[in-house]
Amino acid sequence: MNQIREYHSMLPMLGCLTLLATMLAVMMFLCLMPVMVYEVMLAALKRLHLNAEFATLSVLGIFAGSFINLPIRRIERSVVQPQLVVGPTGLGVWSHRFRRERHESLLAVNVGGCLIPLALAAWQVPYLFRSGMGTTLILLLVTAANILVCNRVARPVPGIGIVMPGFISPLVAVLLTWLLTLPLGEVGEVNRAPIAFVAGVTGPLLGADLLHLRDMLKTPAAVLSIGGAGTFDGIVLSGVLAALLA
Repeated sequence: MNQIREYHSMLPMLGCLTLLATMLAVMMFLCLMPVMVYEVMLAALKRLHLNAEFATLSVLGIFAGSFINLPIRRIERSVVQPQLVVGPTGLGVWSHRFRRERHESLLAVNVGGCLIPLALAAWQVPYLFRSGMGTTLILLLVTAANILVCNRVARPVPGIGIVMPGFISPLVAVLLTWLLTLPLGEVGEVNRAPIAFVAGVTGPLLGADLLHLRDMLKTPAAVLSIGGAGTFDGIVLSGVLAALLA
């Protein structure tokens, strides 16, 4: 009986220790996650015929540039909304009257989420063109297919902008690149990561963002940023994952 009482008296202490250990594990994971993301991005960019120093600067530029949005233009729109009036009971009710409210949105482009990945993709294109007609044709086919798929699955979301499932673009880029480069042998293996990266970047940028620009301008949001989520935006994730998996 005494042993049972001692066991029950230890339960609160064991619960506190378990909660403390869980909190420490979560905090450690949150602290290590940026390092893990950095290492994954660095490993992916090193497969793009970049030296270690340039790949490191690119990753740091993506992280730092994710906080920078370059404004392009301001968009004003008017929204018709019903008026809320206070009834006899003191509760708000929607009336049959409407009023026109003016809202302003800022269209911008993100440095880390769009410009730097786009520059890295453009850096790969001349190298791929010099690899032969077969590589060039595969690059064009994979890029066009990824742009079409991203355009089909992207949807405007009020308050956010254009969204799409993050795994679609790298999955399409990697699968098509693998299938089409197999007949090229060693040449296809060397160029597999650059092709997948270019297709992974241009797919969300052109297919999801630019081709849905008219829908984006109609979406109510304070800031409409192309590549706006920075490091974790679809453009960066698609390119990095495609290069890493190819």
